[in-house]
Amino acid sequence: MSKFIISTRINDEFQFNLKAENGQVILTSQGYTTKASCENGIESVRENSAAIENFECNKSSDNRDYFNLKAANHQVIGTSEMYSSKTAMDTGIASVMKSAPLATIED
Repeated sequence: MSKFIISTRINDEFQFNLKAENGQVILTSQGYTTKASCENGIESVRENSAAIENFECNKSSDNRDYFNLKAANHQVIGTSEMYSSKTAMDTGIASVMKSAPLATIED
């Protein structure tokens, strides 16, 4: 089953990673100052991942594809890994859309 993993960064901020059923990280959050804020970020991912228009496709400086998931206020709530192709990125988006709503939370 897919899951959100909450961890603490070196600077004591909290972050989450969404892992697909195969264990691969498919979305990473920003840093949060409190665990409660991080958990709110997870709920935002669950809500906003249902709509394709909330996914923003981008190119990195070295021309690799990646996406951001944005909330209704257009704030980025998660960023994907870098992909080797647009097709692979599209598969990543589909995986987030499928996985996020039912993912469990571990910390």
